[in-house]
Amino acid sequence: MRKLSLPLLLATALTGAVLSACSPKFDWRDYRSNDAPYAVLFPGKPATQTRKIDLAGTEVSMTMAAAEVDGITFAVGSALLADAAKAQAALPAMKTALLKNIGASVTADKVAAQSSGNGGAAAQQTTLDVEAKGTRNGESMLLIGRFVAKDKRIYQVIIMGREKHIVRETVDTFLSSFKLN
Repeated sequence: MRKLSLPLLLATALTGAVLSACSPKFDWRDYRSNDAPYAVLFPGKPATQTRKIDLAGTEVSMTMAAAEVDGITFAVGSALLADAAKAQAALPAMKTALLKNIGASVTADKVAAQSSGNGGAAAQQTTLDVEAKGTRNGESMLLIGRFVAKDKRIYQVIIMGREKHIVRETVDTFLSSFKLN
């Protein structure tokens, strides 16, 4: 079985999103994943694809849902790991892979951890928010991402595109709509 890198997985998902994009600009629609417990608003009809990827030495099947509007990619990836400790350790690996994709350097980042108990064992959730700038094909690129580990699941919620085309209100709409079920 051939392992695919996270950037290659993202590029493949984006190709499908580009080919299926036939909606008007920012046609927000509710999307609920069939294989992971989350919901999000996409600005167009997302394409989905599942591939095996390597995250810091751990092979996982990651499902990506992505839509592209005006050269801006909106994507959510999710995967199930063997245990919660591996999920926590996978977050920096996902972030690093995406940063390498556009040769980016971090301009802002934040880490938040929380535990929640609901009558049984406490659920650990860690969230990494990152903003990074880089270049692709000589153009300034902006990556805004949220990486979440909850129990044995990991998620990446990203917006990436030419910096001059990304509007903060659109970023806020996408990121704030991401909800774990």
